[in-house]
Amino acid sequence: MLSRLKTVAAATLVAAATLTGAAAHAGPLRTSAPAPEFTGIDKWLNSEPLTLQQLRGKVVLVDFWTYTCINCINTLPYVKSWDQKYKDQGLVVVGVHTPEYPFERDTGNVKTAIKRFGITYPVAQDNRYATWSAYDNQYWPAFYLIDKKGQVVYTHFGEGDYAQTEAAIKNLLAQK
Repeated sequence: MLSRLKTVAAATLVAAATLTGAAAHAGPLRTSAPAPEFTGIDKWLNSEPLTLQQLRGKVVLVDFWTYTCINCINTLPYVKSWDQKYKDQGLVVVGVHTPEYPFERDTGNVKTAIKRFGITYPVAQDNRYATWSAYDNQYWPAFYLIDKKGQVVYTHFGEGDYAQTEAAIKNLLAQK
């Protein structure tokens, strides 16, 4: 009986590790792909409406998040730090707030969260999941790093690998 329990426990751990690995994927894509445009945005906060076309020549970090997601909240200090450190070098951070729950669709609630978390970069309110779907995204939080030519060249899903993400930002900023 004990050996069966050990086998089931081991199988469960392997399955959990596999699922966690998928959700926490990080790294450069094998091939870059054109970044989808911001689409179906209900409201822009901290900014006038932005397009990737007008951001061409900049490095763009698209951060899919929602304000009640603890994993998203845990990434915010890193995202805010990158915005502050690298915005003068050509990084543009765009938070795409895509709600998980109906009350997260309320612009007033999103504005309150932005103020509470001290977010100063642009936030697109994606209540209809249009931009989420254009990126074929499935996770909160999710980072999509776009090079100066408008290509998605790096993704990260979930928490962690902050040094790797920052290194990718620095590398892209250094490119001509």
